[in-house]
Parts: sequence; structure tokens; C-alpha cells
Amino acid sequence: MKMKNIFIVLLILSLGVLIVYRITKNSSEGDKGKGKGDKKDPIVVNGVVVKGQTFDNNLSLSGSIEANEQVEIRSEVSGIVESINFQEGSNVSKGQVLLKINDVELRAQLAQAKTKENLASENERRAKLLLQKEAISQEEYDIASADNRSAKAQSQLISAQIGKTAVKAPFSGKIGLRNISPGTYVTPTVLIANLVNVGKLKITFSIPEKYATQIKLNSTLNFSATNSIEKNTAKVYAIEPAIDINTRTLQVRAMADNSNGKLLPGTFANIDLPLNVIKDAIVVPSQAIVPVQSGKKVYISNNGKAKEVKVETTTRTDTSILVLSGLNVGDTLITSGVMSLKDEAPIKVKITK
Repeated sequence: MKMKNIFIVLLILSLGVLIVYRITKNSSEGDKGKGKGDKKDPIVVNGVVVKGQTFDNNLSLSGSIEANEQVEIRSEVSGIVESINFQEGSNVSKGQVLLKINDVELRAQLAQAKTKENLASENERRAKLLLQKEAISQEEYDIASADNRSAKAQSQLISAQIGKTAVKAPFSGKIGLRNISPGTYVTPTVLIANLVNVGKLKITFSIPEKYATQIKLNSTLNFSATNSIEKNTAKVYAIEPAIDINTRTLQVRAMADNSNGKLLPGTFANIDLPLNVIKDAIVVPSQAIVPVQSGKKVYISNNGKAKEVKVETTTRTDTSILVLSGLNVGDTLITSGVMSLKDEAPIKVKITK
């Protein structure tokens, strides 16, 4: 019995020693592992040395190509079309008669009005003689004089209506497809045809308000139509005096020569607008920029560690972006792995050109 108790005690002591040994060993291994984890290997990244350079600040915009002048040809008076004096799609000159509306009825009204005008004129002459002889009152003479002036005005009104029966081109240009035929009864609401002057074209576009002070009159820009790769030039001739409060943009209009007739009004234009030339500008690769809630940031190398820097940027191209503030010439800018980098992370920079 005594030997059995001694055996149990020795067994318990052995188990206790084994447990203490395992706890001590595990603790030691944990401390070693923790120490190894604290010392991280540096992350290998690509970088460039920031340099100053001359930057041509250009804006890529979209606009619309419009005719220099464009109008819908309509008649000011109603009547039957007597003759059409233009060919569809042809060039017409300013003042050319495009169509004639029958004016027989108006001319008859004019003859009647002229008769009344002559009678009113004679009545006024007689009334003046009687007034000089004090045979009538001043009031009676004034009535006769007013009747004469009214008759003349009526004649002039009918003459003006007869003049409007000849519809003329308000400017030189190309006339489009006609919507009427001889014998058609037209009214001022009937569209006869469109007249367009395409010898010169207007390029209308809008620029963001932050560039508003950089656009100047007589500036030259390049553009191409959406259906062509050919480059054309235009000159800015008009700028809106105020920013549009809804779009926060400034509307600009330029004029382009189209004497060869290759460009068509109504198409879109891809515009390359040159702004100011910036010397000693800092231009960095687009992939180095990290968007954040408060703006944009980059990482630079600082004593073997990544340093987070907030930057202010502006004009962007397909591969680069202009930095206004935050970076200095000589900084080593990190250009790869920026989305996974953390501030103060150890890095090893491989400089690229």
C-alpha cells in the first residue's frame, strides 16, 4: 500500500514537471517568433526622381460645329406660290428672289387705296383754301388732313405686303431641300427651305471655370470632326461674359474657314485647346497618384521608408498628370505598388528613367 502511494506521488510530480516544461518551451518559441515578425523585409518598388520640365498645358474638349449663318426660309404673307426661283442644294446670293407669291388681289387693294389717297389729298387741298378764307374751322381742316395721312398710310401698308410676296435670300449661302411646289398655299408657319452659310463655321464649346482666365480672344485652337481625322484650325472670336452657374463652365466660340466645304454643320468636334506654357512644371506618371477622400496623395522615399504626401493636381493626359503642389524637384517618387503601401513602410526603391 505504501509503495502504491509513492508511485502515485511520483507520477503526479512527473506530469507536473512535463507540463511546466511544455509551457516554458512554448512561451520561449512564441517570444522568438514575435521578434522575427517585428523585423519586416523591405518592399521592392519602382521610383523616379522628380524633375522640372516645360509643360504645354492643353485641354482636350468636345464641342459642336455650327453654320456661320442659318435660317429657315418662310413667307411673311399668305398666298399661292406663283414661281420657285432656286434649285435645291444650290448656292444663292443675298437679295436673290427665291419664290414669288401671287399678288393680284393685293395689287387690286393697292389701286383702291391709291384712289382713296388721291381723293383725301384733294379734300385736304380744298379744306386748306377754305380755311384761309375762314369758310371752315381749324377742326374741319385737321380732320381732312388726318384722312389724307391715313389714306397714304394704307397705300404704304399694301405696298409693303406686295413687296413681301417676293421672298428673298437674307444672306448668301447654300439652300437646302424645298418643302413646297408651285401652286402651294403657304402661310408664315410653312417651312419653305433652310438656307445655310457654310463658307465659315462656328466651333462652340465650354471650358471648366478654373481655366476661364487662361482663354484669350484670337487664340488659335486645333479641332477635328468626329467623322474625320484631318486637323483643322480655328480662332476664338467670342467669349461669354459670365460663368454658367448650372454647369460651372464658360462658353467659348471660335471661327474656322470652310471654303473647301469638307466640314458639315451639326457634327461634333474634338478640340485641342492650348492654354499657358508652364516652365519648371512637375509632371508625374498617372499611376503614382492615389485618390483619397480629401483629395490625392503620393508616396516618396524618405530614409528607406515610404512617406505619404498630399498633392494638388490639375491637367491630366493619358500617361501623366501635372502636380501644382506637394512635390519638390529631387524627391524620389514611388510609382509602383502605391495602392498597398502604408506610411512609414520599409521600402527598397529601384530608380527608373
